[in-house]
Amino acid sequence: MKTRCIIFAAIVAAATVSAKEKKNTVPTESDMGAYVMVYHKDCDHSLHMALSYDSYTWTALNDDKPIISGDTIAMQHGIRDPHIFRGPDGGFYLAMTDLHIFASKKFADNPKFSKLSVYRDNEWERDGYGWGNNRGLVVMKSFDLINWTRTNLDFSKLTCPTGITDHHGNPVPWSEVGCVWAPETVYDYERGHIMVHFTTRMKSGTEMIYYVYMNDDFTEMISEPKLLFEAPHDRNGVPAYTVIDSDICKVGDTYHLFYVSHEKTATVKHATSKCVTGPYIADDKYNDGETVAHEAPNCWKRLGQDLWVIMFDNYHRKPHNFGFVETSDFQTFKMTGYFGEEGSPMKRTNFAEQKHGAVAPLTVAEAKALERHWNKIPIAQKKQKAK
Repeated sequence: MKTRCIIFAAIVAAATVSAKEKKNTVPTESDMGAYVMVYHKDCDHSLHMALSYDSYTWTALNDDKPIISGDTIAMQHGIRDPHIFRGPDGGFYLAMTDLHIFASKKFADNPKFSKLSVYRDNEWERDGYGWGNNRGLVVMKSFDLINWTRTNLDFSKLTCPTGITDHHGNPVPWSEVGCVWAPETVYDYERGHIMVHFTTRMKSGTEMIYYVYMNDDFTEMISEPKLLFEAPHDRNGVPAYTVIDSDICKVGDTYHLFYVSHEKTATVKHATSKCVTGPYIADDKYNDGETVAHEAPNCWKRLGQDLWVIMFDNYHRKPHNFGFVETSDFQTFKMTGYFGEEGSPMKRTNFAEQKHGAVAPLTVAEAKALERHWNKIPIAQKKQKAK
C-alpha cells in the first residue's frame, strides 16, 4: 500500500505579528519606484534590509541592525540565505535557511538552550551528515514588510519518499536529511501557486535542488518535495557533483535558472526552460566574469528598463561583498563590479559584510513607510538612472 506523505507533521506555525489583509490593488511595474534588498550577516544570523530608489545606491534600514532577529523565528535560533519575492497578489514572500553555524559556541553555556536537540556538539557537522546540520526552513509573508506571518518547516518529519536510494538500493527517508538550504520562491503561473525551491541532500551525500508548492497564505506545503535540478550522473548513476543556491526568474515565456555548480570550483551557471519545474537546459556560454569561487545568485530587474541584474556573493572577498552582472537578452552578460569598488556604479552607504542577498521591487510609498518605521534620517531619493 502506498504511503501518503504526511505534510502537516513538518509544519510548526507561529505568527510573529498578523500580516495585513490582501491589498485591493496590486501594483504593476509602472507603479514601482524603489527596491528592497534582504541579506544576513554572520555576526548575528538575522534578517537585514536595505533600500534603494535608483537600484545603484543602497542604504540599510535600522542602521544595519537586524530587522528581525534570527533567534526569535528559527528552530536553530539563527537564519541565513534570505530570499524575498513579490508575488502576483502584491504580497512579499520571504524564505530563509533555519541554521546557526556557531550554535554550539553561542549557546553552550546558556541554560535556556542547553537541552535543545537542534544544537550540535561541534560547530559545523554532526557525524555522518556533513556540513550544515539543518533540517528546515523559515517562510514568512507580508503585505507591508513590517507585519508578518511565519511558518517553520521541518523536512526531517516528512514521511513521503525522497526519491533517493542508498548504495544498497534502499529508499532513504526524509529523516536522514543532511541539509535544507538557500530557499527561494517563484510563482508557477500554470499551477497558480507559489513554489519554494531549495538545496538539499541526504546525510552527507551530493546536494541537489528540490521544490515544493505552498498554499496562498504561505503557511503550509501542499505538495510533496520533488527533484527540480541536479548535476549529470556519473557512470554509477549518481550526480557527478554538487549543485546549490538556485534562483529562478521568469522573463517573457522563459524561466531562467541561475545556480552554483561545484564541478570544479563554486561557479554561477545559467539554464533555461519553458516550464518552471523544468527540464532545464544548461547554457554553456554563460560567463559572469568572476574568476574565483562565488555563490548565491539572484536575478532582478532594473525598473523601467529591459535590463536584468545577476547579483552574487563572493565569499572570498574580505569583507564579504556582492558582485553584479547586467544583461538585456540573457545571452550577453556584462560585469559591472562590486559594492564600493572603484569604477563600479554600485554603492552601499552604511553597511558591509552582507551575505546571500536578494532584491524585490517596491512602490515609493512602501519604501517611505519602511523609512518612517525604521530610520531617523530619511534616505535620499534619487532619480532612476537611464541606461
